[in-house]
Amino acid sequence: MGVFSARGQWISFADADGVTQFSDLAKVEKRALEAMKRSAFRTLLMYAFHFEVWLFAVKSIRDTQCGFKLFSRESVRKIFPQMHVERWAFDVERLYITEKLNIPIFEVDVNWQEIPGSKLDPFTASFQKGIDILAIWIRYLFGIWKIQYQNQ
Repeated sequence: MGVFSARGQWISFADADGVTQFSDLAKVEKRALEAMKRSAFRTLLMYAFHFEVWLFAVKSIRDTQCGFKLFSRESVRKIFPQMHVERWAFDVERLYITEKLNIPIFEVDVNWQEIPGSKLDPFTASFQKGIDILAIWIRYLFGIWKIQYQNQ
């Protein structure tokens, strides 16, 4: 993962879909609040996805798919080596591990714009994310995947 090659005390990355603007990164650092705009269909899928995430994985976060992520170097060393998911729900697994390790998480709303002509099918992506979240939940529940707590 690229986060292991990053330098500096704070490490940030953005989603590859381009729906968030890099000019908003400063808002993340300041925890500013901005409005979000989504189509009705995407909003419905978002709420269904958030409910599933809340039910099976992460209780303390409203939006696990936010465009920017910012970590301290110390938290990267504790979280990222334990991750398994490399698909749609890797954000959910990362937050699940972060919650279990009691690492503080802060949410900051940023401007978000749906990009017309996106090659990503929101229904298919949401369905796959749902399967991934169930897989995460089952694997941690039955001890197939384990979180290492001794590095704290």
